[in-house]
Amino acid sequence: MLNKIMKRGQRKSSKSEAIEAPISLSSSASSVTVNHASRLASATPQHVTLANIPLNPGTVDVLPTLRDVPLSDRHNLFIRKLQICGFLFDFTDPTKSVREKEIKRQTLAELVDLVQSGSCKMNEVMQEELMKMISVNIFRCLPPAAHENTGSEGGDPEEDEMFMDPSWPHLQFVYDLLLKYVVSSETDTKIAKKYLDHSFVLKLLDLFDSEDMREREYLKTILHRIYGRFMVHRPFIRNAINNIFYQFIFETERYNGIGELLEILGSIINGFALPMKEEHKLFLVRALIPLHKPKCISSYHQQLSYCITQFVEKDYRLADTVIRGVLKFWPVTNCGKEVLFLGELEEILEFTQSAEFQRCMVPLFRHIGRSLTSSHFQVAERALFWWNNEHVVSLIAENRSVILPIIFDALEKNIRGHWNQAIIGLSSNVRRMFLEMDPELFEECQMQHDENQARAGELEHNRELTWKKLEEVASQVTGEESMILI
Repeated sequence: MLNKIMKRGQRKSSKSEAIEAPISLSSSASSVTVNHASRLASATPQHVTLANIPLNPGTVDVLPTLRDVPLSDRHNLFIRKLQICGFLFDFTDPTKSVREKEIKRQTLAELVDLVQSGSCKMNEVMQEELMKMISVNIFRCLPPAAHENTGSEGGDPEEDEMFMDPSWPHLQFVYDLLLKYVVSSETDTKIAKKYLDHSFVLKLLDLFDSEDMREREYLKTILHRIYGRFMVHRPFIRNAINNIFYQFIFETERYNGIGELLEILGSIINGFALPMKEEHKLFLVRALIPLHKPKCISSYHQQLSYCITQFVEKDYRLADTVIRGVLKFWPVTNCGKEVLFLGELEEILEFTQSAEFQRCMVPLFRHIGRSLTSSHFQVAERALFWWNNEHVVSLIAENRSVILPIIFDALEKNIRGHWNQAIIGLSSNVRRMFLEMDPELFEECQMQHDENQARAGELEHNRELTWKKLEEVASQVTGEESMILI
């Protein structure tokens, strides 16, 4: 999981996200310092070169590239370039401050190459200035979400148009600088801890609410690297993520980065030592399991399911706690969510041992019985697919004397009256499987089912007779009242 996260965080930009290659600057126009106070600027990437940008000599001073100055001057020049990159621009207007923005972009690209190559070892002052520049650029007010502009509750996140931050051509370089600083072997962790402190980590976590998926991918990789390299921050990071989950579950049900945070936690959980600490079990019960409650679970369910199954795989004794926890948040009218839950429970059962299964099988298969007879064929189909899983079938076969009486009526109801032919066929296969497993038990269940049906028919007949009598009495009373009025 860790390798997967690292690869996704450091992947090459796609054509649609590609950043223009830095322009090679001549000695007369190689790099600049912004001297004016204007912080308005232009929008997202157009192909710009210094040759076609109108020169405004009142706004910038030209600086040489770092490779063109002696080593003794590089530290000061590096800091001056960081100061250039500390100027902010408004990218909502593509016609303003075009030259300054292009110069800042090229300067950022140059700094990224320099830090990556390691040709300029940074002292503490340089690191401090670097982190100041990074903080100024990335720690900002995020634009209002679509639902905040429209006042709507928000639709399906998969159908919504993906937000693309117009300042991303600059932000990507800044995030690259931060990532390379965190992972660089040249970075002294004792010095870096002064700047990558708890306050910095909290601000990073706030940015996970960004609507731009590209930004969240960088944040995921950077935060995971910080967690791996700075052990002192690990409990703090876990607690901070817990707090985000609590606010999301019990207050807002809105947060864009839940899936990315769960991906980080998936790798963290994978590294938990055994026996598992009580703190980690509480995190499972108080934060992870309640994440099944929000309506928008489909946007992060894959990552959540991975985290949950990691706990059960590491400690099979948690299976009963997890299954009962999932059942607590079982959806009543949301069929799509119910399909997700059925798939997750099957994965959990693959790591469940017989003793834990026996503790929760009665409430579990009461829910499964209701799912089997769902009029939504995908729900019924997903439940019936459990009998294609060898481990699940072995658990069911071992406890068939308890399970078959619970679901027998559901199978018979499907076979006799479900509208979908595929569900009828699957139900017949499961019924045949139980018949082959234990013919005597099957006959007992069949007899009990027939008795229940006969009793239900008799009750229905009595109910109809009662209604007829009530109708007759009501008609007689109405007739007598009519006669009195006449």
